[in-house]
Amino acid sequence: MDKEAIKSFICWLENASDDEIKAQREYILSRKALISTREGKADVKLALRLIDEELLARLELKKHG
Repeated sequence: MDKEAIKSFICWLENASDDEIKAQREYILSRKALISTREGKADVKLALRLIDEELLARLELKKHG
């Protein structure tokens, strides 16, 4: 992903509901096997990492908030 795509994805993550994020994560996981390029695999890995970080951050906020 280029920098603009990453920024857009992070912006979406910050504003999406937990259910929207979980649905997007499931969609990415379901399509992961279809990705064959090294760049595509790196993008998938980055997207999943960002999603997981966001979900964990939200859990921490709920736990301490």
